[in-house]
Amino acid sequence: MDVLVKILQFLLSLSILVMLHEMGHFFMAKLFKVRVEKFFIFFNPWFSIFRFKKGETEYGMGWLPLGGYVKISGMIDESMDLEQMKEPPKPYEFRSKPAWQRLLIMIGGVLVNFLLAFFIYIMVLYTWGEEYLPAENVKYGVVCDSIMLDAGVRNGDIVLSFDNKKVERFSDIMLHLLLDEPKTMQVLRDERVVSLEIPPTLVKKILAYSSNGFDQKALLAPRYKYNGEIVAFAQDAPARNAGMLATDTIIEVDGRGFTYYDEFQSLVMNHRDSVMNVRVLRGQDTLTLYLDMGDSKLMGIQPRIIADFEFAVKKYSFLESVPAGINMGVDKVKSYLKQFKLFENAEAFKSLGGFVSIGNVFPSVWDWHAFWDLTAFLSLILGVMNLLPIPALDGGHVVFLLYEVITRRKPNEKFMENAQIAGMFFLIFLLLFANINDILKLIGIY
Repeated sequence: MDVLVKILQFLLSLSILVMLHEMGHFFMAKLFKVRVEKFFIFFNPWFSIFRFKKGETEYGMGWLPLGGYVKISGMIDESMDLEQMKEPPKPYEFRSKPAWQRLLIMIGGVLVNFLLAFFIYIMVLYTWGEEYLPAENVKYGVVCDSIMLDAGVRNGDIVLSFDNKKVERFSDIMLHLLLDEPKTMQVLRDERVVSLEIPPTLVKKILAYSSNGFDQKALLAPRYKYNGEIVAFAQDAPARNAGMLATDTIIEVDGRGFTYYDEFQSLVMNHRDSVMNVRVLRGQDTLTLYLDMGDSKLMGIQPRIIADFEFAVKKYSFLESVPAGINMGVDKVKSYLKQFKLFENAEAFKSLGGFVSIGNVFPSVWDWHAFWDLTAFLSLILGVMNLLPIPALDGGHVVFLLYEVITRRKPNEKFMENAQIAGMFFLIFLLLFANINDILKLIGIY
């Protein structure tokens, strides 16, 4: 069921984005009286889910969710209708219009993507406001994976700043590490500030780790207190089989106590014998239970962890949400553009993901707040990617049109045909590469 919810959210988000992107091209074409022959959501090789014709345009929905398209008369696009291009230009064709009109038609889709994202962020802030965990409010410090431990961070450290510049949000810590190339990290450790030198290989290690599957443990997470309370048991849990009750409170594992959940996990994971000695509090009595662990490294309990952090909450009036939503969108674009420099590192290419990666970012329960947040971000990504100067993308057409505007002459049509073909092959390769990465992660090769 969790997977189905993710798939449905992904398909709904993708349908909205594709439809509105193509409507941007469609609207601009109609505005300048250019004939639109087809308007399709998703691609339709061999067959369509539905199709109908109204006026001069055929509308439909394909079955292959790789995007959508509008077929504009007199334009070299992914349809590669070269026969049409051999005929004399007609007044209603794309190629007959002034360069500035053709330019607006081509950027109509990405313009809608950016405006849509800004609108969604505005409405999200107005409806739900903004909630985040300040880095300084992670009062029990962080829990680190081995990569961060090797970099000098310790469990219980509170991250304060990078290069003595304060970190505002806990969720931004990894982004700062990856994108801002800081040299030092300042942490609060045992009530004193410690400055750590960041190893130059840290980014490479983080990127390599991020490509190793979809269920990776967070490299840096808030530390939670745990008092031993239990919410539920897994099926065939060693703890329940040993007689543990949901009303019990775990106080020791193999004779050792714990304060934080990561300490409890370490005691269980590092257990070496087939039988684990666990002391529990049951009412007023203290009992010792012996768990036959077999090959398992888990007790099979769902713990009740203590997440008593103070979150920052900002509420916005409608007028306040407008500039705040636009600023949020702009900041997201800046952050996304910064990520392109990560491809200087070969490990970043393993992190490229396809449909499984995109769908996996949606929550496993339906959450409209998360859905619209992710849809807005995907809209920005779609806008940025379509502006890349690659033939077959909107950005490739824009480059040719800018060349025409500057030089006042059209590029050679044969050259544009070949560039379109090359661009399509490159995009197909990129699509296959990203989705093969997903498959390799699923089967555990990465």
